[in-house]
Amino acid sequence: MHSDEITSEPNTESTATGRIPAFESILRRHGLAPLRREAVRTLQVNVGKLCNQACHHCHVDAGPKRTETMSRRVAERVVALLAASASVEHVDITGGAPELNPNFPYLVERARRLGRRVIDRCNLTVLLEPDMEWVPEFLRAHEVDLICSLPCYTAENVERQRGRGVFDKSIAALRRLNRLGYGRPDSGLRLDLVYNPLGASLPPPQERLEADYRRVLRESFGVEFHHLLTITNMPIKRFSEQLAHWGQEETYMALLADAFNPAAVRGLMCRSLLSVGWDGALYDCDFNQMLELPLAGRDRPRTVFDLENLEALEGAAIATARHCLGCTAGAGSSCGGATVHPGEDRSPR
Repeated sequence: MHSDEITSEPNTESTATGRIPAFESILRRHGLAPLRREAVRTLQVNVGKLCNQACHHCHVDAGPKRTETMSRRVAERVVALLAASASVEHVDITGGAPELNPNFPYLVERARRLGRRVIDRCNLTVLLEPDMEWVPEFLRAHEVDLICSLPCYTAENVERQRGRGVFDKSIAALRRLNRLGYGRPDSGLRLDLVYNPLGASLPPPQERLEADYRRVLRESFGVEFHHLLTITNMPIKRFSEQLAHWGQEETYMALLADAFNPAAVRGLMCRSLLSVGWDGALYDCDFNQMLELPLAGRDRPRTVFDLENLEALEGAAIATARHCLGCTAGAGSSCGGATVHPGEDRSPR
C-alpha cells in the first residue's frame, strides 16, 4: 500500500441481508473519495476508560473496573503539542468519565491558559460521586463547555440504557449545573445534552427532538440546556456485542448503508479532529481509537511524541472501515451531533 493511501476494508461484505458495500466504495460511487484531512480544529483527548457507569451503548467499553488512564507524561506532551498548533480551537476531553483522571484539572487549566475552548464530555452522575463535589465549580471557573449524556427525557428509557437510579441522579446534576449558570438561555456557560437511540435505529430529527427535550425537562424538572446533540450508536465494542446478541448486527449495518447521505460527508468530524488515546496514540476519531485503527499510511505518526505540530497532518488520508457508515447515515452523526440540518446547503463537498 502506498504510504498516503486510505486504509479501507474490502469493497463488499457478504451478509445475511445481502451484500453491504464498504464505506470506501460508497464514497467512490458518489465521487467523494479519497477522504482527506483539513486543518485540525478540535483536539479530542481520551484520558482513559475508567467510568462510574457501564452503559449498554458505550463504544469505549468503559466502566468502574477499567484501569487504562492517561499519565502525566502523556498529558504534558498533549499540552506541548497544543501550544505548538495554532489551528486548534477546541480541546475536547472525553473518557470514560474524564473527571476521574487526576490530570483532568491540569489539561483544562493549561488549555484555557493557551486560549482554547475546552469541552468536557460529562456523564452527569460522576458529579455526585464521593470526592467530586469540587468539579462543577471548577468547570464554571474555567468556563468549560459541557456536553452531557442524557439518552432520553424519561426515567424508564434512561435506566434501560444506563442503569437504575441514573435518571434521577442526572436530573439532580443538571439542576446543580443550572444553579451555577450552566444552560441558561442568556448564559455563556454552555450546556448541551446528548441523545443516543435505545436500539438498532437511527436518531430522529435533531431539531424536533430538541424541542421535545426542552419542553419536558423545563416543565417537569425545571431544567434548562442550550442544544441537544443526536448521535448514532456506533456498531463497535459494547453496542456491537449487543447487536450480535439480538441477531441484528447485519440488519443494522444494512440500515446504515441504505441511509448513506452524501451531504453528511463534508461534516465528518475526522476531517477536522484528531483523537488522542489515553496512552498518547493518534487516531482519526474516537471510534477508530476504540478499534485501534491508526492513522492511514506506514509513514504517519503513531503517538503525540512523533509530532511537532498538528499542521503536519493537513491533507493526510483518513483511515476508514465499515463502522464509518454510522457517521454518514441519515442526518449524519459526529461528536457535535447531526451534521446535516434542515434548510442548509445539502450538497456534498
